[in-house]
Amino acid sequence: MFPILSARGRGYIIRAAMTDLDDYDYDLPSALIAQEPAPHREESRALFMRRGVDGLEERRFADLPGQLTGDECLVVNDTRVIPARIRTRRASGARIEVFLLRPEGDASNADTVWQAWVAPAKKVRPPETLNLESDPSETIEVLQRCDSFFRVRAGSLDRLYGIGEVPLPPYIARSANDDRRTQDSERYQTMFASTPGAVAAPTAGLHFSPPLVTAVKSLGVPVIPITLHVGPGTFKPITTDRIEDHRVDPELFHVSEQSRGELAKAKADGRRIITVGTTSTRVIESIDHWDDGPAIQGDTSLTILPGYEFRHVEGLITNYHLPKSSLLVLVSAFHGRERTRQAYAQAIESGLRFYSYGDAMVILPRTR
Repeated sequence: MFPILSARGRGYIIRAAMTDLDDYDYDLPSALIAQEPAPHREESRALFMRRGVDGLEERRFADLPGQLTGDECLVVNDTRVIPARIRTRRASGARIEVFLLRPEGDASNADTVWQAWVAPAKKVRPPETLNLESDPSETIEVLQRCDSFFRVRAGSLDRLYGIGEVPLPPYIARSANDDRRTQDSERYQTMFASTPGAVAAPTAGLHFSPPLVTAVKSLGVPVIPITLHVGPGTFKPITTDRIEDHRVDPELFHVSEQSRGELAKAKADGRRIITVGTTSTRVIESIDHWDDGPAIQGDTSLTILPGYEFRHVEGLITNYHLPKSSLLVLVSAFHGRERTRQAYAQAIESGLRFYSYGDAMVILPRTR
């Protein structure tokens, strides 16, 4: 069994000096919030830089293989976004949106109860039956309110594919009859997506296409999958005045026996780990050390702040994140706050596209 960082052990939180949340704020023109993906995944734009080194260069993401030396390994998140958003109506006709968070138990069961957000919450009076907007003969039962979420009986994961839709982030505008929703069901999944369970995509992986991965592997660079089911906390802004008082919500991860062995071999061979996305970063950094052994599964609440010493990850591929978010803080801890600030300023000046469907930021390992 891998040793996992615990809240009482070396700690999920690396406490830095008092850090002002305003240090991670920036102004973004709304026109730069990407509403659609690039026509072809690998044709998104990207700023390439080297970790801890000043300077950057704008390229296409498709240029990634030419920037690798062959002694790296890429770690990708193979989670798949489930159709977690369900549009319903009360008996009165009032619209109610149900956003599923996670199942309580086996999601293959026809009677599966899910934890969910319900909006507007004040209008719902459990126990209550809601009718689907698309088919009033189909229903969802709201069983109970539990603080910030509701317990709802929505059924199996298979049923969700018939009644739900991909839950895009709130900054991507889609109406119920928007033709782009058909495209979203495919483009808001990475090419690695194979393990259902996320309610948001690990968006750094959206830039990869099969030909691009083939080109990376042709260099002798392994591409190793792990799983972290991205939760709604990915959209949660930091609300504390000091970032060291913030906690990232727990998210379920899984590393298969095969991936564990491949990562152990990569480390033993001296390969530099480049994580594709902050989700992969948090999984890799949640493990004390890598060696052969059985698969491991657990929840990680790892919150990476300035002063954190990265033990495994040497490179990072990521998108451009919301102001005052834990993801922006993580990237800043990895590459340096000032260098990250300069990269974001350059991205804005160059008109790069931001957030989930936006362009990429590639932080390569230090030169040996």
